[in-house]
Amino acid sequence: MKFGTFAPQGWRMDLVEIEDPVEKYEAMTRVALAAESAGFDSVWVYDHFHTVPNPEIEAVFEAWTAMAGLARDTNRIRLGQMVTCNGYRNPALLAKIASNVDVMSRGRLICGLGAGWYEHEWRAYGYGFPETGDRMGAFKEAVEIVTRMLTEDYATYHGKYHTVDGAINEPKGVQQPHLPLWLGGGGEKVTLKLVAKWADGCNLGDGNLEVIRHKLGVLRDHCNAVGRDYNTITHSTSLNIFLLEDGDDPETATAQARGQRSYEDYARGIFVGTKAQVIEQINQLAEAGIDYLITYFPRVAYDHVMLNRFAQEVIPQFS
Repeated sequence: MKFGTFAPQGWRMDLVEIEDPVEKYEAMTRVALAAESAGFDSVWVYDHFHTVPNPEIEAVFEAWTAMAGLARDTNRIRLGQMVTCNGYRNPALLAKIASNVDVMSRGRLICGLGAGWYEHEWRAYGYGFPETGDRMGAFKEAVEIVTRMLTEDYATYHGKYHTVDGAINEPKGVQQPHLPLWLGGGGEKVTLKLVAKWADGCNLGDGNLEVIRHKLGVLRDHCNAVGRDYNTITHSTSLNIFLLEDGDDPETATAQARGQRSYEDYARGIFVGTKAQVIEQINQLAEAGIDYLITYFPRVAYDHVMLNRFAQEVIPQFS
């Protein structure tokens, strides 16, 4: 099992207590550096422009410029997006950007890609919001285009949604045979088939054991159908974690992080548990087939204690 963690970039209203925009970015960098020092394998950002659950007048740092900044701010840790929204960038341009960031990071980039879902954000930025079938069709074409851009001298593809005609992408990055492409989502008819055919990794299930078991079973079947070795794909999920101290009362301990939300509502979206409980949950994820866990810790922009405790007390149990 390898471990990554999300940096606070504002999307989850996790920079609101910092006023200065420069300091907001520096808080994101400080978390990336803390994760690097603590021994995490990777640091991640989301690809969003507006806050969640509601669009607020608050800072949200754009994913790929943040990637470029973190590529130069850090030294060892891998860098990823969970995941780039296909609708926001031409896929050939995305491949070009990703290749450049791989060079800037000296070969530490993971390129994440998904079809996208955050409707009001799409519409606010002028992308419209295509029907699901069209978004998935465009995503399917984009995955092949990105792969061609990363592997061919003159990428050519003529589809319904996207076209490239002899596109040159140099440099293609540092990693060999090419920088890894991870796909986000568990759609069984499109996304998981794309993972089996093209991807180096997937992210699915949001920590839900039942969903993960089912989706990875579907992925295995798709791999068998195309002659792909299932074990050559990284199987990741994401888990929001509030790491309790032994003896903590969960409702009291989470009070500042959850604000006006009830504990019951908060605990539906975040795993609240002691070290032993978190380790048991991760063991179950591993048994379900997960070999890469991307964590998110509440209030990490302001306090690295939970991140460091996880690195010191949990990660060594899986090394």
